[in-house]
Amino acid sequence: MSTILLVMTGADHWTLADGTKHPTGFWAEEAVAPYEAFKAAGHEIVVATPGGVVPTVDRGSLAPEVNGGQEGADKIAATLASLAEIKNPITLEDVDLDDYAAVFYPGGHGPMEDLAADPASGRILIDALDSGKPLAVVCHGPAALLAATRADGTNAFAGYKVAAFTNAEETQAGLADKAKWLLETRLVEAGVDVQVGEPWVPNIVVDRNLVTGQNPSSSAPLAAEVLKKLA
Repeated sequence: MSTILLVMTGADHWTLADGTKHPTGFWAEEAVAPYEAFKAAGHEIVVATPGGVVPTVDRGSLAPEVNGGQEGADKIAATLASLAEIKNPITLEDVDLDDYAAVFYPGGHGPMEDLAADPASGRILIDALDSGKPLAVVCHGPAALLAATRADGTNAFAGYKVAAFTNAEETQAGLADKAKWLLETRLVEAGVDVQVGEPWVPNIVVDRNLVTGQNPSSSAPLAAEVLKKLA
């Protein structure tokens, strides 16, 4: 089988408008659900982060209330602890897209801090988009699209239909009024056609080889869409 690249945030905080560092990282479900789906289908996984740092999980994503209770929380924490690839990431600069059949970007607020302005990640995104290979991005992961600027200054994803964490969801999560900027707003400003679904309900958008999901609950169906494209 083939190898799938997971590009993950290296940030352990998100700097708010007042300078406060809000503890964060990647959202557990958004890494675990696709990992399990890809592995079950027989694919290998490689994780890449800025600087090759081991990604930090957002502790909030391990809470019982976002995992259907304590049993679900215990299960996702145990699964996460067993994922060897997350503990041994490569650097974004070392990624050769020819080595991978597909690319997947989990979210969490971490990408708002680092991937949104990371040129190496931007190059990976542009190369993946232009290659025709499946490119999947979920929740706050689309913050990384903001760094995908072509030589003429335009965003590579301008005109693409994309699902991403919405302003309504950020407001309901209690962070919209504290943020320096909001993901949905910034994507629209870059020319991206954001397809807004109901808050917290799975919303998958497919536009050519780009597949995107709005929120954590979109992670598993998004991974399934990638596997369909690889079949």
